[in-house]
Amino acid sequence: MIDITYSAEVEAARAAGKPIVALESTIITHGMPYPQNVEVAAQVEADIRAAGAVPATMAVINGTLHVGLEADTLKSLGQAKDVAKISRADFAACIATGGTGATTVAATMIAARLAGISVFATGGIGGVHKGAETSFDISADLLELAQTPVTVVAAGAKAILDVPKTLEVLETQGVPVIAYGQDSFPAFWSATSDLKAPLRMDSATEIARAHFLRGAMELPGGQLVANPIPVQDQIAATDLAPIIAQAQSEADAQGVTGKDVTPFLLQRIFELTEGRSLEANIALVRNNARLAAEIAKELAKL
Repeated sequence: MIDITYSAEVEAARAAGKPIVALESTIITHGMPYPQNVEVAAQVEADIRAAGAVPATMAVINGTLHVGLEADTLKSLGQAKDVAKISRADFAACIATGGTGATTVAATMIAARLAGISVFATGGIGGVHKGAETSFDISADLLELAQTPVTVVAAGAKAILDVPKTLEVLETQGVPVIAYGQDSFPAFWSATSDLKAPLRMDSATEIARAHFLRGAMELPGGQLVANPIPVQDQIAATDLAPIIAQAQSEADAQGVTGKDVTPFLLQRIFELTEGRSLEANIALVRNNARLAAEIAKELAKL
């Protein structure tokens, strides 16, 4: 068996059958600088507690999978250097070599499954990158959603991606894509897009029941719940389009590829929006955490 260390809070929640929400750790190590990263992570955890569930931030530390981080461990991770960004391909290798790694969406889903956690809140999933017809750059997150039974609450796919192609891959892989409370598929920093979501649900109860029934039907994979950013926190898609195009053009010109593309683009968009993109990102992550807690509570009843 894999060596798992549970935080005291998560251990108590597991024993009592309380609802638990998984959280990723790349937002801590690769998303923003210290101490803001730790402050935001702590705030998201507090949002989940306030909504009646227990947060479980995932990370690999010195070869051990941690499900839930104690406050001092979270702070240490937030200051650590050269932390690996792990996904399905290198998760086991990081553990085997005693490494320290932050979990992406795919790795967090795997960690949640290992810990018996069914709901995960994140910012936005990875997907099909622009130009993928020649680069074949497609995030492992999409295939993870097709095979790992975790409901992922996100504000859609990251807006830097080719979102129509991302939705096509999810459809091909049989992943339910559920817009929460609207017909439009959210566009990450923007609440709506011109893309219609495949499914719509208006309550955490419906989403939890759909998750439960997929398990009862023995269907593999999870669900993507696309939760729109609160309108007061969004950046209009028309404002973002030229900024994203400029950042992508710079990435292409500099030969940025693979895992380096997303952090490069997000950093340039942060700079070009004078920090507004990060403010929106924090707002949408907190919003997703609150909805995930509601879904986890409904699942606990089932």
